[in-house]
Amino acid sequence: MRKILMALMLVSGIYAHDIIVKPSQNSVAQTVKKIERIVRKKGFTVFAVIDHAAGAKKAGLQLHPETEIIFGNPKMGTKLMQAEPLTGLDLPVRILVYETSKGEVKIAYRNGDWMAKEHGLTLTKLTAKMNGALDKITTKAGQK
Repeated sequence: MRKILMALMLVSGIYAHDIIVKPSQNSVAQTVKKIERIVRKKGFTVFAVIDHAAGAKKAGLQLHPETEIIFGNPKMGTKLMQAEPLTGLDLPVRILVYETSKGEVKIAYRNGDWMAKEHGLTLTKLTAKMNGALDKITTKAGQK
């Protein structure tokens, strides 16, 4: 019973606030390159890659490696925005790759179900497809 409770606490911590966090076996830079390669291969558009640590350095501050990849699939995103224009505030999708103070590399993204709840979307098949794609992309990018 204790093991089950501990596992539930771990899972609820990882999925808190509809943000999914996974480990990566690669550096931040390697993980970002893999994500870019995977999403482009799937036909998605990479709109931006933001190096937050570089921005911090320009401001005279320090930050562990942290990079955000912003990408999208117009076929999917347009349907969501047609259903609810305010969905555009949360699109295109973002994946954050960062290094913790312990040197661990993590991959984080928001669960598509959050967007559905937040914007009252009823396109559950589409948000499930988005969740599946994000899960596959991040799992593959985190592997050696």
